[in-house]
Amino acid sequence: MAIIITDECINCGACEPECPNTAIYEGADDWKYADGTDLSGNIVLPNGVSADADEDQEPISDEIYYIVADKCTECKGFHEEPQCAAVCPVDCCVPDEDNVETEEELLGKQRFMHSE
Repeated sequence: MAIIITDECINCGACEPECPNTAIYEGADDWKYADGTDLSGNIVLPNGVSADADEDQEPISDEIYYIVADKCTECKGFHEEPQCAAVCPVDCCVPDEDNVETEEELLGKQRFMHSE
């Protein structure tokens, strides 16, 4: 499952540089599928959604840091545990019960975003 940042977030920014998928953004910042990945141009995500990887997407939150579920792999393929949760001083990076994925699905997303 993806990780979410709860409203207990204090906007310290510790999580953002730790994400190997660049799935974490500061509140109100636009995001792109291409950010920190090997994706570019028109893509079809593993979940079947079509998108332009280079196009700005609307922020998920205007107030606190947020995680893009389509880019979150819980650090599978990179680390043993989600790095955002490991560094969060207030423990507000938690599993997203609305985005449950198997380890195989998470590793598939990781391979999709990073060709190496």
